[in-house]
Amino acid sequence: MEDKLSIWSLVLNASFVVQLVMLLLLAASFLSWVVIFQRRKVISGAQKAFKQFEDRFWSGADLGQLYREVNAEPDPDSGAENLFRAGLKEFTRLTQQSSADPDMVMNGVQRAMRVAMSREEERLQAHLPFLATVGSTSPYVGLFGTVWGIMNAFRGLANVHQATLASVAPGISEALVATAIGLFAAIPAVVAYNRFSAQSEALLANYETFAEEFSSILYRRVHAR
Repeated sequence: MEDKLSIWSLVLNASFVVQLVMLLLLAASFLSWVVIFQRRKVISGAQKAFKQFEDRFWSGADLGQLYREVNAEPDPDSGAENLFRAGLKEFTRLTQQSSADPDMVMNGVQRAMRVAMSREEERLQAHLPFLATVGSTSPYVGLFGTVWGIMNAFRGLANVHQATLASVAPGISEALVATAIGLFAAIPAVVAYNRFSAQSEALLANYETFAEEFSSILYRRVHAR
């Protein structure tokens, strides 16, 4: 009885539909863990790069010199650096025009930084919808496998003259394994999604603050010309 109710034997003895549900859930769980480790690397790198660039920016270094340094060795993980490069590049291009209006210059700078901000948002939040999908649908997919398995278990009772716990327990147990695998796939995905969403939103808020402060510096500079 114990051997029949072991997890591995329950999986092997499950019906084809229940086995297919388990396979889909295990595949979703594996892919979600791949995304979790990849997102963790991206967001951790972005947090570290932001702190490093912010220290360099506010150290009092000349903006032109800083621009040349980050252009020579760009850091793809640094969202603030990408905003800085986009904004200063557009600022330099527009101020070189003899008929440049200060308001036109600042509008161009802010537009360039908004484009850079959108790219950073896409990079930070990439694949997060997949984690949300796995977290929200896996329990229901597992529940479908459980319902199907229980249906098969009760259908099998039609061929049994006397229904006992021993006759129905294996069928119900293998059905419940599908729900357990669904929860196993869903819980890490939900936790990771919430954590990474909060971290990415915090980073984007820091980027917006930096963009505003950088715009103020350029605003004073263009009106001092």
